[in-house]
Amino acid sequence: MTAAKPLRILVTGGAGFIGSALVRHLVRETPHEVLNLDKLTYAGNLASLEPIANSPRYRFLQGDICDGATVAQALADFRPDVITHLAAESHVDRSIDGPADFIQTNIVGTFAMLNAALDYWRGLDEAAKAEFRFHHISTDEVFGTLADDGFFTEETPYDPHSPYSASKASSDHLVRAWHDTYGLPVLITNCSNNYGPYHFPEKLIPLMVIKALAGEPLPVYGEGLNVRDWLFVEDHARALTAVFERGVPGESYIIGGRAERKNIEVVTRICETLDQIRPRADGTSYKTLITHVTDRPGHDHRYAIDPTKIERELGWTAQESFDSGIARTIAWYLDNEAWWRPLVEEKGAVQRIGLKG
Repeated sequence: MTAAKPLRILVTGGAGFIGSALVRHLVRETPHEVLNLDKLTYAGNLASLEPIANSPRYRFLQGDICDGATVAQALADFRPDVITHLAAESHVDRSIDGPADFIQTNIVGTFAMLNAALDYWRGLDEAAKAEFRFHHISTDEVFGTLADDGFFTEETPYDPHSPYSASKASSDHLVRAWHDTYGLPVLITNCSNNYGPYHFPEKLIPLMVIKALAGEPLPVYGEGLNVRDWLFVEDHARALTAVFERGVPGESYIIGGRAERKNIEVVTRICETLDQIRPRADGTSYKTLITHVTDRPGHDHRYAIDPTKIERELGWTAQESFDSGIARTIAWYLDNEAWWRPLVEEKGAVQRIGLKG
């Protein structure tokens, strides 16, 4: 497939964090047409799509990926060239407290999407069959944990440790099976921790920003020494586009920002940035709010990604460093309280969960 012609792209989960970033990118920066299929669960927010909601190349359909009839009808009506499958339950802490939703959405939902996509693909003419792609978006957490050195690559064995990562690993295997068994032209991407504007406030970076602004304790698991590779969400959207435009069917690509940080370093940087641009009235540093709490069960020590394959084969590289990305992110939250305040007040989105067991 080439990017020379406009494509019709069905995005599942396009009202979520990464999905909405992809939709905004596609509508703003490409000629492609987008159908956003989203159930609008707690993390789905149409306000994240307001900047492009009136575009003639964008439409929205509320629906559940587990509902085969709804998905089949959407495919028949929209006639996509590409399905980018992002719809998923994605929060590790929530998977600890309530794994059933993760099994249903991430495994059963992906199974339903694959079945509908296969039926649709089989009905295409030969030229359209050759162009079609089913792009499954996954996580680096399927690979488990790393010691203090080494990196995840596309060849790393799967070793998931949480209900969330196990459900995503299962969905990855289903996608590969539909390629190997039925010939469905699939692509798989596994990304590192995303951050940026429009991130649901329960996740680490927006959680810390919002709690700091409220003068509340900043809860850090354990000693905060767990390491993550951080990827600015707009860089991820560009990477996803490169994959479904130019990626080779049957291949997987891992996407990372080459930005490893300990969790405590991330929280400290947030505090230092806020000290500079939104100092506290009493003159003390936001760092005094950092509070260490009991570590969560099964907390992987380190994730780190080697994105050489996508850089070499598809020409993608991250444009944001962690320093530039975190500054943009914090500035966005300071300027967009109207977006996140209702989530905090109506959905309790800044409560720490996942400590059972």
